[in-house]
Amino acid sequence: MQEEPDYGTLKKGGFMRQVQKDRFSLRLRVTGGRFGSAQLRKVSEVAERFGQGYVHFTCRQGVEIPFIALEDIAAVKAALAEAGVSPGSCGPRVRTVTACQGSEVCPGGLINTSALAAEMDARYFGAELPHKFKIGVTGCPNNCLKAEENDLGVKGAVFPAWKAGECVFCGLCEGVCPARAILVDKTAETLSYAAERCAFCGKCVKSCPASAWEGKKGYLLFFGGSFGNEIKPGAPLFPPFFEKPRLFKAADAAVAFYREQGKPGERFGKTIARVGRAVFAAAMNEKMGKAGETDG
Repeated sequence: MQEEPDYGTLKKGGFMRQVQKDRFSLRLRVTGGRFGSAQLRKVSEVAERFGQGYVHFTCRQGVEIPFIALEDIAAVKAALAEAGVSPGSCGPRVRTVTACQGSEVCPGGLINTSALAAEMDARYFGAELPHKFKIGVTGCPNNCLKAEENDLGVKGAVFPAWKAGECVFCGLCEGVCPARAILVDKTAETLSYAAERCAFCGKCVKSCPASAWEGKKGYLLFFGGSFGNEIKPGAPLFPPFFEKPRLFKAADAAVAFYREQGKPGERFGKTIARVGRAVFAAAMNEKMGKAGETDG
């Protein structure tokens, strides 16, 4: 009698069952949306040899090879390993970290998203948790990676400060501000800045010909977002972080809290809602150190 496959272990290793008997769609590990050309060639070769000659690109920057036969799984893994391609993660664990192109490529990018995604992926990928856990890194407030839709979202930002003595009241900053947080009266030579409306895009800093605006780059974190059966944006909890080690302290604390407090099958955002935001905030501060401490 043929032994029944361990479907749970296969899913954990990226092999997801299809509607066709003993056929699997293999999800690959694509960190920060970046995949080497040699890796792409190998994936194409495997899809031709073991699949049906095509791949599927997922909504989270993943690559899947459908129609892998059960008996070919070992051969597929070996072939992909030749080019450094490994399976992705499925089930109740940290998924591959996604990212936009960030400051390496994009003129609007404020942080190096690829490097940060690679660090976060190396640190958290595959960690066992009560439910799936998605991490997304977006380079600026244009929010291409939709940070708030992730269980843990990171958004690059610039936090501006206005130096009145340097301003020539030309109005360029008002013209480029997408949030209409700046109002300049050229005649009276006054400027008002509504910080609570700021989009943290840094356009005022870039546009100013007199260097009257200065900006400090940092990270905004969002916790508990989801975009599936129940759509719920993640919410910020802390002031901006300006140093990467502090960001990782917060990420470590969030993952640890979820592992300790989450119930099986419960998404991170629901765990936060169940225990209460105040309890979550207190636990995060305790895990990270002194309450309210920032890097600024």
